[in-house]
Formats: sequence, C-alpha cells, structure tokens
Amino acid sequence: MGLPETARVTAVLGPTNTGKTHLAVERMAAHSSGMIGFPLRLLAREVYDRVVAMKGVGRVALITGEERIVPKDARWFLCTVESMPTDRDVAFVGLDEAQLGADAERGHVFTDRLLHARGREETMILGSEALRPVIRALIPKAEIVERPRFSTLTYAGAKKISRLPRRSAIVAFSAEEVYAVAEMLRRLRGGAAVVMGALSPRTRNAQVAMFQAGEVDYLVATDAIGMGLNMDVAHVAFAGLHKFDGKRRRRLTVAEMAQIAGRAGRHQRDGTFGALAEEGPDAFLPEEVLAIEAHRFPKLDWLYWREGQPDLSSIEALTYSLSTYPDHLALRAAPEAIDLQVLRRLSDEHWVRDRAKGNIARLWAACGIPDFAKLGLDPHARFVGRVFGHLTEGAGHIPHQWFADEVARLDRVDGDVETIAGRVAAIRTWAYIAQRGDWLADPAHWAARTLAIEERLSDALHASLTQRFVDKRTTALAKQIGAGAGQLPVTIDAQGEVTIDSHPIGRLDGFRFTVAPEARAGDKRLLLATAEKHLAHERRIRAQAMIAGGDADFVLGAGGAIVWRGQAVARLASGPSLARPAVALDASLECLDAALRAGVSARLRRWVEESLGRALPSLASLAAAALDPGATPALRSVASALEAGAGFVERAAVRAAVEALTPDDRKRLRAAGVTIGALNLFDPRLLKPKAWQWRSELLALKDERPVAPPAGATTLPRGVPGATLATGFRPLGAQAVRIDLVERVARAAHDARAGRGAFAPDPALAVSIGLEPGTIARLMAELGFRPAPSVEGAARWVWRGRPPAKRVAPPRDNAFAALADLYG
Repeated sequence: MGLPETARVTAVLGPTNTGKTHLAVERMAAHSSGMIGFPLRLLAREVYDRVVAMKGVGRVALITGEERIVPKDARWFLCTVESMPTDRDVAFVGLDEAQLGADAERGHVFTDRLLHARGREETMILGSEALRPVIRALIPKAEIVERPRFSTLTYAGAKKISRLPRRSAIVAFSAEEVYAVAEMLRRLRGGAAVVMGALSPRTRNAQVAMFQAGEVDYLVATDAIGMGLNMDVAHVAFAGLHKFDGKRRRRLTVAEMAQIAGRAGRHQRDGTFGALAEEGPDAFLPEEVLAIEAHRFPKLDWLYWREGQPDLSSIEALTYSLSTYPDHLALRAAPEAIDLQVLRRLSDEHWVRDRAKGNIARLWAACGIPDFAKLGLDPHARFVGRVFGHLTEGAGHIPHQWFADEVARLDRVDGDVETIAGRVAAIRTWAYIAQRGDWLADPAHWAARTLAIEERLSDALHASLTQRFVDKRTTALAKQIGAGAGQLPVTIDAQGEVTIDSHPIGRLDGFRFTVAPEARAGDKRLLLATAEKHLAHERRIRAQAMIAGGDADFVLGAGGAIVWRGQAVARLASGPSLARPAVALDASLECLDAALRAGVSARLRRWVEESLGRALPSLASLAAAALDPGATPALRSVASALEAGAGFVERAAVRAAVEALTPDDRKRLRAAGVTIGALNLFDPRLLKPKAWQWRSELLALKDERPVAPPAGATTLPRGVPGATLATGFRPLGAQAVRIDLVERVARAAHDARAGRGAFAPDPALAVSIGLEPGTIARLMAELGFRPAPSVEGAARWVWRGRPPAKRVAPPRDNAFAALADLYG
C-alpha cells in the first residue's frame, strides 16, 4: 500500500463527540473503495452494519481476528487495526484512535499503520489533539484538521451509586469490578446492561439494545466504552481511577479519563462526568477536572514502534529485527509484547528450532495467536507450541479430531456468567485459528462452526447477564409507580408472608422482616419502601397483642431467649442479682416507637418475674431476704449466697453466717424451702428437672452455664461435666453425689451413733445410692466421723465433730498487716 505523490493525508484531531468516525465513514463511502482500521472488534462490527445499510451486504467486508466476512465483490473493508489487509489497494484508508500508538501492548501496530497504511487517493488519521506534535514529526505534509466537540462536558461531582441519574454509564476496570457494580445497581435500581471489550458483538449489541430501549437505565462498562462506542449516555461515573495495564496498577492518565468521560452527551446534548468516590485515591483532582472540561491534555511527542516487516530468514534474524530500535526521535522501541515473549520462550525448545527451518513465517504467525482467555505467558506459550507442532507435521494442518473435540467441549450454554464468558473467550481462540486459511483442512467449515458456537454462547451470556444483573420486575414497578410507591397493595398473610401486588418479597416473623430467597435483592430496596407503612402498622398491632396477651404466649428458649408466638423477642440479661435478671429486647423491636418498646419491656419483665416465682420459688424469697433491711446480717449473708448459687451453696462457705443464724432466721429459711444440711444448704425442689432450664439460664448470665446431669442420676464420676455443686452434686472421693442424698446419709449416720462411741452404720443406704468405699470414707470424714477398728469386717466410725473453720492469714506485704500487728 504505497503513497502516490498526489495522495492526501489528513489528520482529523479533537476530543470525543466531534464526529470524527462519522466523517471518516462518509469520506470512505464517497470513494470507490476504502478501508478503516478500528481499535475494537465491537466498533468494527458496529460500523460494518452501518456501511452495509449504505452499500449493501455484498459489497462490504468485515475482517477481524475472529471473524471474516469478505464477499467476492467487496469494496469497503471494516477491520480491526491488526487485521487490516495492508497489501490491498483501496482508494481510501482510515485509522481510528491513532493515539493508541502510545499503548504499551498494541501501540506498535497503530504506529505501523499510521506510517505505512495509505489510500490511493486519501488517507485519514483520526485521534486526539494530543497527536499533533507526533503527526508533524512523522508525516510533515499531513493536513491537520481540528474539530470541536459538539456538546459541553461538565464535571458533576461525586455521586453514590444510589444517587446516579438515569442514563448513566459506570466505568470499572476489571470484570470483577464490572460485575460488582452491576450487582449493586440491580439491588438499588433494578439492573444494568453490561459492556466489556471481551464480549462478542452479539452479546454487546443485545446488552446495549436493552439500554437504548430504556429497559434499564444504567450501563456498566470497562474502558472499552471510550473507544468510540456510541450510546445514549448522559452521565459517565468512574467506579475507580486506577487500572492494571498488564504490568502494574496505575492511575489513568488525564487523556484516558477524558476519552472515557467523553462518552457522555452525544451530538448536541451536553454531558456530565464524575466519580463514585468524593475523597481518596479514586477521586478526581481539581487539575484533572479542569483539563477534561477544557480538553487540554499533555501532547504526545513519540509513539511506540516495532519493525512491521521482520526478517523471516531464521529465528535469530526474526528476534533481532523485532528488537531493533527506531531511527526517528518521535519513535520509541515498543515494550516486548506477548507474541515476541512467546517466540522467545518457544525458541528455547530444540524441537521448535528444528521444525522452524523453512517455517519461520508459520512460527511467527502462530506466535500471533491472541491470549483471549488471559492464560498468562507459560500456558499460552505451551498452547502455541502445540499448534505450531501440528502445523509442521504431516500435511501442515491442525488435526481435525483435536480441533473438533476442543470446539465441542465449548459448545455448552450451562453455567454462570463467569463460566459462559470463559467459554466465549476460549471459542474466540479457535475462531481466530479457523480464520487462518492454511491451518485447517476445511477452514470454511470450522469458521462457520466456531462462529455459530460463539453466537450461541453469546445468546446464553446475554441471558445470563440479564438474569443476574437485571430485575425486570423491579424496573417495571419502578417505572409504574414512580414516587407513589405506597399505592401498591401490600398483603401479610397468617403465616407472615409479605406480598406486594402478588409478588412475594419475604416474611415478617415476629417483628423481623426477612427477604424471601426467591425475591431479588433489588426488591428489598424498592419494594420495602412500598411495604414499610404496612409493616409498621402490622408491627404495632403485634406489639399491642404482646402487651395484652397472657403468660401462655411466652416461652423461655435456648440461650435465654424469650419467645413469643414462636419468635424470639428478647433475652435474659445480667441484672442487679441472679434472681432479678434484666430483659434485653431483640434488635428487631427497634422498629417500634419508644412508648410501645417500654410497654413490651414492662410486660416481659413481669412475665420473667412470675415465671421465676413458679419455677424457682425459693429464689424470689431469698432475693427479698438478702435485701431486707430488717433481717439479721447472718440471714442476709446466707440468703445472698444461696441466691448467687441459684439455690445451692456449700455450708463451709457460709459456716460463720449459718452458725450466727437465729431461730427466726432458720424458720424463715425453712419457710422459703431451704434445707440447712450438714454439708450444703439447698432447696430440694430445685433438683427437679422442671427447675433446670431456668437455673441453667440464670447461671449462664454469670458465664457459668452448667451441663445438665443425666436424669435420675444419684452419683456421677468425679470431674465429668455436670458433676458440680451448680448441678446439685457434691464431689466426694472419686464420685460426685447428689446433695439431697448426701444429707440422707448424714442423717442416717447421726441417727445410728450413740454419743461418741464407735458404731457401724447400716450399709444398705449407701449401697442403694451407689456409693463406693472411698466415697463413703470421704463423706464420713467431712461429716466429722473418724474410722474406728472394725469388728468382724464391718466398718466402724467414731464421732469427733467437724473441725473449726480455718482462719485465713492476711497477706503481710501491705500497710494493713502493720496495723494488725499494732492492734493485735
């Protein structure tokens, strides 16, 4: 494609929305033949459809890496930049987004086309105003035409996703971010269309059609939206201002920001742009805003370059020619792209070097297979190596069976968005291979087959994206009701199911609303606003019913929960003392007003008090005695200890107080149901199973939740869970004995003794209880008995009395010890 002396080269420069692409298409259509190279397959396909409408399907060609439609009478060619047939003689050549010559990965291809792709009559280079210096340096005779933007682009500040205006496009810089933003929009606004460069034209067109038709009011896209994709967008919001460029995560340049922001406000309609973040690294800087609004960006004075016609005589010559440096100040050597990296990796293999002799062009073509699936260098190099191996054996074709099996493996439409998108990326690789005319025995068949699979996968991906990110019911309802959300019918049935206009959105269990699993999260925001007034009314009725209801409506549940009509509404909490717990309302009752909450709280406290009186009758009496100012100190001390132990206390712990009790004090304790035993003080009624739940929940408030002993147990092995005084068992020797049975043994021993003489108690009681000899010995010792010589093998005991309480010596390392010495 040479450049005659009379050929005209025009550089049409300006910001987005200046009609540059439209001008190029019109100029090409005015010539007898022409070709335009675009940065994206999506854009090439979009313009192809436009030119077909102008010229007819039999005269227009589409050439991309994965798709090739070339009628025999084709005169106008729409291509991706890499796929431009530079050996074809056409009257007009256009190069779109030429500023991408500064792109580290693909820039050298754009630069090569800028330098060498020429139309017989006219060449048009389209790009940013930043290209002016480099155009002057590389193509001095080019005519530069500056085009102003048709509309105004204004910074609108930062807006949260929930506050974005309709007809907004939100731009993110990875598939994960795109999906996350789309999911949030589905929850908040009913859904969004999704556009990414990796989508096939079919999927992209279907998604854009939803947006253009108003089925959704939001679009989430990668920066591919900045490459000339024209949509009815009023506002562009940046989800972030950083992206991974293949080597590092970096901040967008101002030119990149402007390219994306410029999608807002097409033709004569003004547009706005902004960010989702008001502060931090993803917020716009004032100088960036000024530059974007005024379309002033740093000038490009160089582009990336790589030899476009490399030496194919040997691997060494090929590698060397691809690594040479340019001889022009406006050109820089391009960073090593993936194709050259793959070539270097494969050239280390001996078998590759052997087969490359006479096949250098085929090896370099194989290295050019794009890594659509983003596998990374090593896996992609292995795949390319396998392809090259097949291309250099037998007839030089990829085996039919291998190709067929790999394609068949991808011909499935099940799976989620990520799975189907992965298959689309993979089929693009095989479609690219099928477009190489001499790589397959029947390339036309496989080109059609891979295209059909891509279209089927694209339809499935569109459906999956729509199902995942668009809630058509919520969107339709939003348009239907507008600001009058409260007008839709809301129903709450007897089972608590909440429906709006026959759509189930969840359940009201007690006072807690739970979104139904089958209801979209978008319903939760939009439809709950509709239901809120009705839910508030229903909750008020339920609270009033709780206050007026009887005790039978309440149950003590696990973990101290207070359950009303099957739903937890409160829980026990630590109070002034064990027998006077507090009541903490469940968080779901925060929806009630203060007066109702106070009424509910008072009703629950009354139920707890009455329930404790029925289940643990002695505790209420003990709590009252502990606070009775008219009671003796000894009685208050014993009552307090019994209350703290939920009705059980070891006598030794309160021995001094017990010995100081008056006859009236003892009478009062007996009236409360307390047994003053030889070793323990306890209420035997609290050993019954029906008292267990309340006792365990009260003790749990002290972080002492006991383990319930087996029902009917009289003894337990010492140390096992439940073998403690809190459960009503006293450890003795190798066993733990139920405390009421300890007292029975104690009474029997005292009844059997005669003064301080030796005696042999009846062993029948101990045997019936299941006491072991060691347990009996320990029990008798604690009761104050000492062993006496046995008679005819029968154990005998002598009463010696319980030893006095041990006096605990105070510590000597403080000032009080000195005072004790002075006044002792």
